[in-house]
Amino acid sequence: MITATSALSAQSGISSALAEVAGSAGPNGASGNGSTTAPFADLFTEAVGQVQDLDDKARTAVSGLMTGSGVDVHQAMIATEKASMAFELALSVRNKAVQAYQQVVGMQF
Repeated sequence: MITATSALSAQSGISSALAEVAGSAGPNGASGNGSTTAPFADLFTEAVGQVQDLDDKARTAVSGLMTGSGVDVHQAMIATEKASMAFELALSVRNKAVQAYQQVVGMQF
């Protein structure tokens, strides 16, 4: 299961990397082509919030299972796996974003 410390440390790493990327994009986070779409940082921050919500649901389901408050073991396992998979996906996307940023920084112009 995801611990609060690991989720917070991953979120702080994501936030710092995305702040650097968003800071180099332009005044409104856009890349200068006049689009009105949300910046990648906002989308990813929202996704991290959704991962946290899934983790909270998994914690609630597991605690309900342990206290015997009518939560089925299958429901608890499904909630736990959803939270785990969402965290792994977010971590993978973060790693790819950081890797791409490092490649851009390493380019010579």
